[in-house]
Amino acid sequence: MRILHTSDWHLGQHFMGKSRQAEHQALIDWLLVQVDDYAVDAVLVAGDIFDTGTPASYSRELYSQLVVRLHAAGVALLLLGGNHDSVAMLGESRELLACLSATVVAAADDPAAQVRVLPRRGGQGEAGCIVCAIPFIRSRDVLQSQAGQSAEDKQQSLQTAIQAHYLAVYDAACARRVELEAELGRTLPLIATGHLTTVGASASESVREIYVGALEAFPTTAFPPADYIALGHIHRSQLVGGLEHIRYSGSPIPLSFDEACQQKTVLLVDLDGDGLKAVTLLPVPRFQALTALSGNLAALAGAFTSAAAEGIAERPVWLEVTVAEDDYLADLPVRIQALAENLPVEVLRIRR
Repeated sequence: MRILHTSDWHLGQHFMGKSRQAEHQALIDWLLVQVDDYAVDAVLVAGDIFDTGTPASYSRELYSQLVVRLHAAGVALLLLGGNHDSVAMLGESRELLACLSATVVAAADDPAAQVRVLPRRGGQGEAGCIVCAIPFIRSRDVLQSQAGQSAEDKQQSLQTAIQAHYLAVYDAACARRVELEAELGRTLPLIATGHLTTVGASASESVREIYVGALEAFPTTAFPPADYIALGHIHRSQLVGGLEHIRYSGSPIPLSFDEACQQKTVLLVDLDGDGLKAVTLLPVPRFQALTALSGNLAALAGAFTSAAAEGIAERPVWLEVTVAEDDYLADLPVRIQALAENLPVEVLRIRR
């Protein structure tokens, strides 16, 4: 069974006045090529499909296009709600998308209802793996607040409740696996998902804090013993706790200037009845150049020229410019724009 693990697409993101529509369209086109080239059985998006709970119509069109094109390719799709996603908006088309090989899990619910079976590609729906399909968990989904609790008590209660939810879904998944294995006569791998911050994860400025004042980070020891745990929310691709089987895929495009230097990836995850076999990082092409520059005006002149090498007139490089030493100048924006003149660059933000 081969799964493509990705997350944090943030369809519809409005980036300092710029649309990411062209980048997301290019991402979908690229992804479909990878799905065919690497014989992917299923695609898993671990939350934050959209950037807001009320996405623009063009971002909904991209969402529908992803579903339809993967269905045409014979590839299953599992979509999980994130903290940016609207539960109601994702849920409204769930039954329709189920007819197109797409499973939507918008919110934490009854544990047994969160167990999903992902089929092998081209196998007439033959089961390939069992999934504990857990989206972003809101505290109200698993916990009732109690009067008189301290901040520390609330944090511990929420961690305990989330851990209990994971265990309940895992137990239901194990029971389902036993049933299927008896029917199929072979063992099945079991994976889990999540959209949350874990202890030690490296974040970026575009990651919205999701448990402010409650649970800041979920310990890796609290996850169930699944063969692979596919996580979303953190935009940098990384192992969790040095463990090969617990991973953030990261976002497929940079969502802030402090992500500009990151090589974005999606993950190819190979599993069989014995568990996890391999995880391969597929580098995602940069569909829109963006660069963060810093220095005084003299240094920035050369930096602008170097950055411009990545741009063309039809698609200039997006720049964030941080000015040191000369930051006291009242006409700084005019001077910065003069450096950009006649170059295929566009200054989106100036910082002093």
